[in-house]
Amino acid sequence: MINEKTILIVDDTELNIEVLMELLDDEYDLLAATNGEDALEMLEDEKVDLILLDIMMPNMDGYEVCKRLKSNANTKDIPVLFITAKTDEDSIAMAYDVGGIDYITKPFMAREVQSRISSHIELSEIKSSLQKAVKAKTKELETINYELADTQKDIIFAMGLIGEKRSEETANHVKRVALYSELFAKYYGLDEKEISLLKDASPMHDIGKIGISDDILNKPGRFTKEEFEIMKSHAKMGYDLFKNSKRELLKAASIVSYEHHEKYDGSGYPRGLKGEDIHIYGRITALADVFDALGSDRVYKKAWEDEKIFELISNESGKHFDPKLVEIFFDNLGEFLTIRDALKDTFKEKESALA
Repeated sequence: MINEKTILIVDDTELNIEVLMELLDDEYDLLAATNGEDALEMLEDEKVDLILLDIMMPNMDGYEVCKRLKSNANTKDIPVLFITAKTDEDSIAMAYDVGGIDYITKPFMAREVQSRISSHIELSEIKSSLQKAVKAKTKELETINYELADTQKDIIFAMGLIGEKRSEETANHVKRVALYSELFAKYYGLDEKEISLLKDASPMHDIGKIGISDDILNKPGRFTKEEFEIMKSHAKMGYDLFKNSKRELLKAASIVSYEHHEKYDGSGYPRGLKGEDIHIYGRITALADVFDALGSDRVYKKAWEDEKIFELISNESGKHFDPKLVEIFFDNLGEFLTIRDALKDTFKEKESALA
């Protein structure tokens, strides 16, 4: 008869094994080993639900067998019930210390052994069911978190696009700035988490433009002093939108919005931060945004030629831009131009921007 649960009996005395087999044969599938080495070898191929383990055995005692079982990922969860003639407190304590779940002394009562085995197998099943339920729930929560993260990224990008559309710029502008920022972050040495965070947050750099009136935002000529002050306020407006958020992505978006108009020499706005007092997210987005803006048609200008763009970026090293980022830009210029060429504005978009 093959039963649902399997018990391995490990004892160097064959008579003890025979007694236990006779006692348990009607309820369980039984395996036996007369030493620790054979037991461990047997467990490489056999699935066992509980182990009855003697302590006093030659070569490898029961404590060592249990230690090895608990150090093996494949056997660590099998309940080990010590069954032995040793009755002193130190032996009992050692049995629990090495990972045993129960301790029965010989000579034993038949009903006691049956009851304890039944209880521990039931507890093991409950534990296994709970572990499976936790694993399934964890996987479900991970899926939900991934979906929420993706939704959050989509919303961030859409909001960034709204900010650009209000100033008659293109969807490709925020895409390019995101990819430039990712490239800068990678070569600057940020970790993978920060690289991804900056890429996803950078489209929000001009979200504060939603609070600027159209007549200023899309003015084709130079701003008056008063108009420029209003225009500069978009950096603080974007920051204020997200400054109280506890979500990492929105906190990153608030930094990008607040600091992408700061300049390395301290002459930028809104706070006049200088050098590395400007967050790396702000320093990166500043160069990514300017590079893209100079090479794009806008309502107030035509796109610059590459030579002129490169000259300005070089001249602004240590002034407008972090010198290390300028160096990264020129060392990896081909990759930046590949991104730009892959996401060129369409003729229709350019026509709209110049209308």
